[in-house]
Amino acid sequence: MEHTEDHHGHYAGHQPFSGFSGFVLGLTFLFGRKKEARLACDLTGVGAGDDVVDIGCGPGVALREARRRGATGTGVDPAQPMLRLGRLVSSKDIAYVEGAAEALPLRDGSASVAWSLATAHHWGDIEQGLAEIRRVLRPEGRLLVLEHRVTPGAKGRGWHGWNDEGAATFAAVCSAAGFTNAHVERHEGRHGPALAVLAVRSR
Repeated sequence: MEHTEDHHGHYAGHQPFSGFSGFVLGLTFLFGRKKEARLACDLTGVGAGDDVVDIGCGPGVALREARRRGATGTGVDPAQPMLRLGRLVSSKDIAYVEGAAEALPLRDGSASVAWSLATAHHWGDIEQGLAEIRRVLRPEGRLLVLEHRVTPGAKGRGWHGWNDEGAATFAAVCSAAGFTNAHVERHEGRHGPALAVLAVRSR
């Protein structure tokens, strides 16, 4: 299940994620993603003792919500403006590192929760991304991948997300990658309906 179109690839050096425009975009994320952050924490049951890795973390809105609930966290993002902004507005106990889903710069078994919020559509290789997530998760660690629900054939920014078939396919790939209880849920996101794939790392 590799993405083949250019717009699904990594965005680190692409506008609007790089340079000054990336910093400005990060500022908009600070105020527009709190609903997603709360939803991610609720769906994964984040609390004290959890170590969260946020893949495609942006400026770290969801990580800061997890920290308020007692968890520790690490944000991974390929875009330097997002990482700089995250460090600027976060407490010192949230770490930010450059990386991507397919090459997570984290130790084996270092996280109890992993999530990717409205960023999995940027992954270049789904199977490799899931293999990396499985590596860094502890046995029975929780995975959440959340995307906006889009209509089939959407163009422009309308493709940023999943349709129902895409979410079901992603859940099936999770099962093949060594996750259990992979399933799709529908929720309400900040821009309307959202599709969540939840799964558990097998032992």
